[in-house]
Amino acid sequence: MELVFWASVFCVAYVYVGYPLLLAAWSVVAGRIVRKQRPREAGAAWPDVSVVLAARNEAARLRDRLTNLLGQDYPGHLEIIVVSDGSSDDTAAAVASFGDRVRLIELPRGGKPRALNAGVAAARGELVVFADARQRFAPDAISHLAANFTDPAVGGVTGELVLDCEDRADDLDSTMADGLGLYWKYEKWLRRHESRIGSTLGATGALYAVRRELWRPLPEETLLDDVLAPMRIVLGGKRVVFDDRARAYDRVSADGPSEARRKTRTLAGNYQILALEPRLLVPLVNPVWWQYCSHKLGRLIVPWALLAALVASAVLAPQSWFYLLALIVQLGFYGLAAFGAWTERTRARPVDEPAGGNQPDRAAYDRAGLPHMSGGTRVKAG
Repeated sequence: MELVFWASVFCVAYVYVGYPLLLAAWSVVAGRIVRKQRPREAGAAWPDVSVVLAARNEAARLRDRLTNLLGQDYPGHLEIIVVSDGSSDDTAAAVASFGDRVRLIELPRGGKPRALNAGVAAARGELVVFADARQRFAPDAISHLAANFTDPAVGGVTGELVLDCEDRADDLDSTMADGLGLYWKYEKWLRRHESRIGSTLGATGALYAVRRELWRPLPEETLLDDVLAPMRIVLGGKRVVFDDRARAYDRVSADGPSEARRKTRTLAGNYQILALEPRLLVPLVNPVWWQYCSHKLGRLIVPWALLAALVASAVLAPQSWFYLLALIVQLGFYGLAAFGAWTERTRARPVDEPAGGNQPDRAAYDRAGLPHMSGGTRVKAG
């Protein structure tokens, strides 16, 4: 049991402390830069870009979202494709108000992966940028994404999603929001350093771009398209890099049930990816095998390691004061976590969101230099 306890402790410590330290050292010693230039600086034209936005019943948000996309400071040709995944609201009317500046593809309900496949199949651009209806892009987000593709080794680029809970200047009275903000900063730190030594292990679904020629249609059952698609590009020999100058803004939903659903979906999605792409487990095939095992697989093992440590310390507690103390510390930690979750569930959340749902608040827009927009703003047809 002692071996089980210490192996479990080592596993958890390695995933959350040891791996980041080794990653930081490796990025300093053997970091790879992206040979990045603005296309006009390199004497070449900006590549054509297709923005694919999959939406289901998002009419309340679409007008503002499309206005944001059409307002991008991108010197090259930009086409916007909205794929309606069986929408039953006024999605078609919202898109029609923009005339021929936005293309609409209407599909029967089939899920986001199917909608993304249809959008990419219809795209004409050399690069495809994926966007969601909820978030907003900084004005230069697409330009920063495109600049990375002047390096022929780059097959995909993910931008930075900035959440309102990352800045305590925002009025977010939620311990869960605090925790999410810190965790998201930690995740972005990992992505930044993984990018420096090769590739990130996924993308921010709200803002990422790929070379259209590298896209492989996603299985319709895919749960994490923003992990599977980038990892397939990496397996194909190209880099997927992180550029924190390309930014999207969002407001976090900091209630317990929503966060639990998100984590459950992420956990299930990571198991699913192993079934869809078992090549990820082969060191000579996966160029980021060590990072993938340490980051993704490690996260899948940690819950079992924590359970094993708890059981082992309970068995060993009668034999040693050290294991008794370890058991008390673990039980205390889980008790505090349960109390915090209960507090979040019982706390009344102010209803201050616009009709369109979660949207970046005014402070987030001010920091990004974006105009304030609401879910009900109408845009004149172009």
